[in-house]
Amino acid sequence: MQETNNKKQTTKTGKVLDFDLLKRVLEFANPYKVIFFIAALSAIFLSVLGPIRPLLINHAIDNYILIPNKQELINVTMILMAILVIEGVLQFFYIYLSTWLGQHVIQDLRTKVFKHILSLRMNYFDNTPIGTLVTRSISDIETIADIFSQGLLVIIAELLKLIVVVSMMFYVDWRLALIAMLTIPVLLVATSWFKQNIKASFQDVREQVSQLNTFVQEHIVGMSVVQIFNREKSEYDKFFKINKEHRGAHLRSIFYYAVFFPIVEVLSAISIGLIVWYGGYGILEGKDITVGELIAFILFVHMMFRPIRQLADRFNILQMGIVGSERVFKVLDTEEKIIDKGIKNFTDLKGSIAFSDVNFAYKKGEWVLKDLSFNIDAGKMLALVGRTGAGKTSIVSVLNRFYEINSGTITIDGINIKDIILANLRKNIALIQQEVFLFSDSILNNITLFDTTVSRETIIAAAKKIGVDEFINSLPGNYDYVVGERGVTLSAGQRQLIAFLRVYVRDPKILILDEATASIDTATEELLQSALEKLSANRTTIVIAHRLSTIVNADKILHLKNGNVLEEGTHQELLIFNDAYSEMFSKQSDVDLNA
Repeated sequence: MQETNNKKQTTKTGKVLDFDLLKRVLEFANPYKVIFFIAALSAIFLSVLGPIRPLLINHAIDNYILIPNKQELINVTMILMAILVIEGVLQFFYIYLSTWLGQHVIQDLRTKVFKHILSLRMNYFDNTPIGTLVTRSISDIETIADIFSQGLLVIIAELLKLIVVVSMMFYVDWRLALIAMLTIPVLLVATSWFKQNIKASFQDVREQVSQLNTFVQEHIVGMSVVQIFNREKSEYDKFFKINKEHRGAHLRSIFYYAVFFPIVEVLSAISIGLIVWYGGYGILEGKDITVGELIAFILFVHMMFRPIRQLADRFNILQMGIVGSERVFKVLDTEEKIIDKGIKNFTDLKGSIAFSDVNFAYKKGEWVLKDLSFNIDAGKMLALVGRTGAGKTSIVSVLNRFYEINSGTITIDGINIKDIILANLRKNIALIQQEVFLFSDSILNNITLFDTTVSRETIIAAAKKIGVDEFINSLPGNYDYVVGERGVTLSAGQRQLIAFLRVYVRDPKILILDEATASIDTATEELLQSALEKLSANRTTIVIAHRLSTIVNADKILHLKNGNVLEEGTHQELLIFNDAYSEMFSKQSDVDLNA
């Protein structure tokens, strides 16, 4: 069993802020330009309105409190209250619209990613853990929403607020402004340290989340294997290690926050202390510093340090969004997409198939099919037999274009399958595998696969024709019976019956059976064989079988070895040849007789 964290791949942008990635993320906001503009405008107004309050308080203390003027004091108070109300309204618009924007962007992006995943070749899924794709499609995309709700707009607003606050401080009293900024160099050093370390720790957190998702998903799916081979303890130990690393990554990020924010608070307190000392001394000495200015500067210091602290925090949220976007765009940019250059549609498909000098390898140089050539006439049955690894399933995979051949040609009715529109090709080919996958939904939806053009009456009529209706009606809720995840509430034979009905309703011209009747009881096999006879009638049928007794009536049998044809002929012809196929059939017959 593969240990999922044996290779740690950490994603790094390589830049303090990757503007190319940020620009690419912002392109997804183009359909919502008006909302983005309103949210940005709200953030800008908020950054300007806040620093006005200390100026008004300064003015009120010096002119209407120390020199009593009740009416003017009331007027200033009303203005302050009006500003606070406006700030509250703007805050609502900013929070709601920025979050609305972020959620719509990630909805669009997640839809695009999933659509892209649907178009990828099977070898991409062979080499990419499912848990990794789940992380990219869900949690990594979720971090991109923070670019809009907590990252970019907040950074712009806080930068503007910082500029306004510092400008107002120098406008009120340049000496107090310089005193207040004495601690800024120390704060900049602390911010730089925080920014670098928190970025690395966040990247580690994202990597650990991916590792954890992959491990959990893989082991839940393979739980039966874990328990059968008594691997609970060892797999628990692996999970404990991965979970511990995940916890450690989070704690490291918390450590940097726990150090940085107290430093900011201490430096803020020092700045306020210096202002109180210098300003208070100036007031006592009768210098041109007023009580209102002193109080205003205390408020200004709070407003100055808050943006700096926010910028460090929000910059890292922005950075995490960029890291997440880099991971997501790697999925979108993968070149493993199926290239559909087909221009032809089948209008009257017969179903003749021909392989001509086909070579195929999953990995470069490791050939699975080698100069393979054969043909099957329309409406006939071809059986593929051979040892494991002979290339039987690979033939089916390249015929469906799950994988692309390296050389040679595959034709259907004389047309190269690469020239056929992919959707049309697969519409006319139906594959029934030994392990049938069912969605956690009703039997009806598992048959139609959510195709609303297929009516319930059509399905019931088809079920009766192939003898599946009685089995379905025996279930509680019959066609509305909800099967468990992957159809676990049904037996293997019952899942196969549903798969047969699913194909029969679809009415394909080419039928492929990959060990579809293996590992089931005799009674169910008889029902399946009866359904199979009706299903394969007047259709080109390819059967992959290990039990040779099931393919004795095939029109042609290919005995494969190492990706090529070892023997070819009907069952009787191959027995007369008295070669490898005859020996294999004889051994299976002896086993059946002794069973």
